[in-house]
Amino acid sequence: MKFKQIVTTVFLSAVTAAASIFVYGKYFQPKQPIVFQNGTEIPVNYARYMPGTEGNANATPPSDFTTAAKAAVPGVVHIKTKINPRQVTNGNNLQRRRSILQDLFGDDFFGDEFNGGGDGRRYYVPGQMASGSGVLISADGYIVTNNHVIADADEISVSLSNENKVFKAKLIGTDPSTDLAVIKIDAKDLPYLLYGNSDNVEIGQWVLAVGYPLNLDATVTAGIVSAKSRSIGINRSGGRVNSAIESFIQTDAAVNQGNSGGALVNTAGELVGINSAIASPTGSYAGYSYAIPVNLIKKVVNDILKYGNVQRAYLGVRYAPSSLIANMSDEQLKDAGIKRDVNGVQVTDVLPNSSAAAAGLRTGDVITAVNGVKIPTTSQLSEQVARYKPGDKISLSYLRDGKEITVNNVVMKNLKGNTDLVKITALDRLGADLSELDKDQAARLGVNGGVVVNDIGNGILKKQTTMAPGFVILKAGNTQITSVDDLSDAVEKQKSLKLIGFYPEKGGNIYYYNIVTGAGAENL
Repeated sequence: MKFKQIVTTVFLSAVTAAASIFVYGKYFQPKQPIVFQNGTEIPVNYARYMPGTEGNANATPPSDFTTAAKAAVPGVVHIKTKINPRQVTNGNNLQRRRSILQDLFGDDFFGDEFNGGGDGRRYYVPGQMASGSGVLISADGYIVTNNHVIADADEISVSLSNENKVFKAKLIGTDPSTDLAVIKIDAKDLPYLLYGNSDNVEIGQWVLAVGYPLNLDATVTAGIVSAKSRSIGINRSGGRVNSAIESFIQTDAAVNQGNSGGALVNTAGELVGINSAIASPTGSYAGYSYAIPVNLIKKVVNDILKYGNVQRAYLGVRYAPSSLIANMSDEQLKDAGIKRDVNGVQVTDVLPNSSAAAAGLRTGDVITAVNGVKIPTTSQLSEQVARYKPGDKISLSYLRDGKEITVNNVVMKNLKGNTDLVKITALDRLGADLSELDKDQAARLGVNGGVVVNDIGNGILKKQTTMAPGFVILKAGNTQITSVDDLSDAVEKQKSLKLIGFYPEKGGNIYYYNIVTGAGAENL
């Protein structure tokens, strides 16, 4: 081929290529949309992920979840519960004749006029059925689930994901403070989930939620961890103090009714949490779900299996919750001696004979770490403390006047201020959050004292009565009640008694509730 022909061919090829590019750009290439904002043209592009394009060379697509799902699904079970119809006291009403005190302590108070009828004023509550999920944690049938899944259940049945057989389950123990429970089925060689480490869970990492939502078969959903150490005010606990513990892992994995008690696993199929709650204005999933971290679960489960109940230690401090501080004005914070922007937990009171008192803490100190773990929020403090039992030793770091102090070998104590094993009492079995009327409240109500039922969880009061929060207990049987200790002594000594008192918002009418106490009474 002559040189002239070669040049002509190359020239024609170049012209053809240039013309093709021009035509494509003019008529076929997608136009970049234009957004007008305040009279200015701003170019924008769709945020479509295209691996390998400039700026995305190192981007990684989402993980494949098949391995995690295969590991997790066989170890997650379907739990169904049945609550039998039961008889409850409806709060028999004694009309006020002169005054509250005269009604309560007059000579004729226990006369036939008021005591006639007794149990005849009881009525029946119809039975109920519900379902949830649970996680196998051993080959011999131990299962961890939420306390609210099995609360008040007379019958608990469990079915596995890979077979139709239904097992009857036995309740081993519960912990309303963390909303956890342990049940057991009689079986061997079962698949179970391995514990992960919730401390290593990071915001943004992928997780799977596994459970039985809406009575469906085993279902797997995926999402990311969107927050940690969330407190949402859903847990309740009984006893003389509200010991509810919340430090949830927040995810956007879809969780619906029936998922409670199911597994939250990482992409390795390890258990990192137990799904417990959803944030929703409708009752259905709306974008956020909450799981109990597995490191707290391990402690609770081990205590239940070893002792029969949770051995909970208390630091012995009072503090203003983060949510309360956020809603207080600067003037209110100044009056309370609280600073708004503090990276730690501000102590507002130190209880005598407590672990905190032994460590030298004072009002105004800021707790910054427990055993070297940073504590920026109150929910993280409650979770860390809940991992220990009375008798355990920890290191405690706190700020005072800008200087950080660390105290080692702080001995954790129980609620009574010692290191003895914690036993479940009749007062605990009432299942109520209780507090005492102070002198000003008592004087305003016209009584000598009493115990306020602030909240009612799972226990005798919920199972046997229709008592509502706000009830003020003035007498238990023949015993006048002015303190929680008075109430504790009364319910410990008597197998059955009347709790007598009133609702301040309902005027001076006196109500009484018949209850049966003692071990197992909450299951009557």
